[in-house]
Amino acid sequence: MSVIEKAQPMSAGQPAKALWISTVAFTLCFAVWTIFAIIGIRIKQDLGLNEAEFGLLIGTPVLTGSLVRIVLGIWTERYGGRLVYTLTMLAAALATFLLSYAQTYPQMLIAGLGVGLAGGSFAVGVAYVS
Repeated sequence: MSVIEKAQPMSAGQPAKALWISTVAFTLCFAVWTIFAIIGIRIKQDLGLNEAEFGLLIGTPVLTGSLVRIVLGIWTERYGGRLVYTLTMLAAALATFLLSYAQTYPQMLIAGLGVGLAGGSFAVGVAYVS
């Protein structure tokens, strides 16, 4: 059964509410997705990373977000945008929280994989708002 078949009739204000909530969620997800670009120089200095290590750290969330979009798009079609978007936001929030406890380079890379989930939100949000 597709999402279209599961859809319930909407009240007049629901589409606007979904659009505003999704816009805020997009903003938060993209801010999280690029967090290493914001705090990366400090991490590079604190951990003494070389250029290759730093590049991998910065690229990990971008790569993860790009790849996870495929899976999230399929799940959105199957389970609905509201559920998948909520789970994606919760997973990204948890990864961002755990990032604050990361002390080593491998821990930062693992946190980067989780933070990359926020980049996949685009595939979910577009389908949800549509």
